[in-house]
Amino acid sequence: MQTHEVFNQSVPLYGHNVADDATLLEGLAREGAEWAIDDVSSLGALAGTEQVQEWGRLANENPPILKPYDRFGHRIDDIEFHPAWHELMSTAVANGMHGAPWSDPRAGSHVARAAKFYVWSNVEAGHTCPISATYASVPALRDTPELAAVYEPLLSNALYEGGLRSPLEKPGLLATMSMTEKQGGSDIRANTTRATLQSDGSYRIVGHKWFTSATMADLFLVLAQTDAGVTCFLVPRVLEDGTRNNVRLMRLKDKLGNRSNPSAEIEYENAIGWRIGEEGRGVPSIIKMVNMTRLDCLIGAASGMRRGVTQAAHHATHRKAFGSHLIDQPLMRNVLADLTVESEAASLLMMRLAGAHDRATLGDEAESRFLRLALAVGKYWVCKRWPAHAAEAMECFGGNGFIEESQMPRLFRESPLNGIWEGSGNVAALDVLRAMAKSPDTVDAFFGEVALAGPEPSIQRAVGELRAQLTNLADAEVLARRVIERMALVLQASLLVRFGNPAVADAFIATRLDGDRGSVYGTLPGGVDFAAILDRVTPQGR
Repeated sequence: MQTHEVFNQSVPLYGHNVADDATLLEGLAREGAEWAIDDVSSLGALAGTEQVQEWGRLANENPPILKPYDRFGHRIDDIEFHPAWHELMSTAVANGMHGAPWSDPRAGSHVARAAKFYVWSNVEAGHTCPISATYASVPALRDTPELAAVYEPLLSNALYEGGLRSPLEKPGLLATMSMTEKQGGSDIRANTTRATLQSDGSYRIVGHKWFTSATMADLFLVLAQTDAGVTCFLVPRVLEDGTRNNVRLMRLKDKLGNRSNPSAEIEYENAIGWRIGEEGRGVPSIIKMVNMTRLDCLIGAASGMRRGVTQAAHHATHRKAFGSHLIDQPLMRNVLADLTVESEAASLLMMRLAGAHDRATLGDEAESRFLRLALAVGKYWVCKRWPAHAAEAMECFGGNGFIEESQMPRLFRESPLNGIWEGSGNVAALDVLRAMAKSPDTVDAFFGEVALAGPEPSIQRAVGELRAQLTNLADAEVLARRVIERMALVLQASLLVRFGNPAVADAFIATRLDGDRGSVYGTLPGGVDFAAILDRVTPQGR
C-alpha cells in the first residue's frame, strides 16, 4: 500500500552553468582576459552537468588507496584511484589549469586560468591540489634554467596520464611540494632532511616529510639541508631510465576533508635529486611556489562560497514552509543575501588579485608591490570566512543539508582546509607584518588601490583608523589579526564600490565597515535591496 507521495522537496542542481556568475565574467573582461569568456563559460556548463557532479561525488566517496607493494612483494609505492579522479584530472589538464599561462604567456593568461580554476573547483576540490602545485612549480623550477628547459614543457603540456613511468616518456607531468616535517610544521628552517652532493652533480636525499599532498605526482620539489642551509631539490618518483627513485610513501593521511587528494608521510631513502637554485637559498625558491598556491587557496575558498550560496538559494526556491517558498520569506532572504554579499566580495577580490598576479608576472612593478601585501591579506581573510559561510549555507537546507547525499557536508569539511594550508592564519598575519616592515612601499600600493574608490565616507573613515593603527603598532603581533581583517574589509569595500553591484556594495559597507549587523549571517539591516542581491546568485529557471 502506498502511504505517501513525495512532494515539497528540492531537486538536484544539474544543468546549471557554474560560470553564470556576473562577478566572474565581468572580472575576466576587466582584468584583461575577455578573450577567455567563451572557454570559461563552456567549462562552467560542463561543470554543472550531472555526469561531472557525479565524478566529484565518486572521487570523494572512493578515496585513494596506497599500494606500497605489488603482489610479489616488490616495493612500488603506488596509489590507486577511482576512475572519477582521472576524469577530473584529465579535464583540468586539458583546460590548461595546470600550466597554460606558461605555454601561452599572453596578457590575461593567469586571469583566465584563475577563472577556470574557480569554476572547476566548484565540482571537487581535492584534485585541484596537484593542478595548483604543478602550475606553481614552474617559477621555482626556473631558478635552474637547465632543469626548466627539460621539465617545463612537460609540466605545461595539456595531456594527462596517470601512473608511474619515466618522466621523459610521459606526455605530461604533475608536480608537488614536499616541505613539512614532524618537528617543524611551518618552520621549515627546522627541517632535518639532509642532501649530500654526489660526484655527478646530483644529490642523495635522506629524511622524512610529515605531510606532502598530491603524492601521485611525477616530480617533488623537496626542501633539505646542505652545509649552506635549506636548499630546494627536484626529486622525480621515477628516474629517466625507468627505475623507481627511493621515495617511500609510508601512509596516507586520514583527513577531515579533501579526501580525494592523497596526502602522505614520506621517507626519502637516499633518493636522487637535483638542486634548484643556489645552496642555502631553498626558502626563496619554494616561496615562489607557495605564493602561487596561496592565491589558489583564496580562489578555492571563493569558489566554495559561491557553490554554497548557490546551492542554498536553489534549495530555497523549491522548498516551502509555512505556506510559501523559503526564498520568499524575509528571514531566509536576509540569510541568503548576506551569504551572497560575502561571496561576491571574495570573488571580486580574487579576480583583482589574479589580475595583479598576471601583470606582475609580465613585469609590472606597481602591481607586484600591491600583490605582495594584498595577497597575504586576502588569503588570510577569505579563507577565514569560508567555514562559517559553509556552515550557514548548509543550515539553509535544514536537516536535509546535514545528510551526505546533499553534498553540503563535503563542502563543510573542505572549508577549513584553505585557511590551514600554505600558511595558517597566524603565518599569513606574520607575513603581512614582515611585508610592511621590509617594504613600506607595499603599504603605499595597498592604500593607493583602496583610494581608487573615491570619496566614499565609510571607506575614508576606516582607512583613517587603519593608518592610525599602523603608525602605532607597539603590540604588532598581538593586534595583527585585527588590523589585517580591517585591511581586507576596506580593500573589498573599495573594489565593490568600483566594480560591484551597487546593492551588494551598499550592504557590504553598511555591515562590514559601519558595523550595522549582528555576529552571524542573516543580520543585514532593513532597507537592503534583497531582490537585486538574490538575483545575482539564484540559479535561473525557478
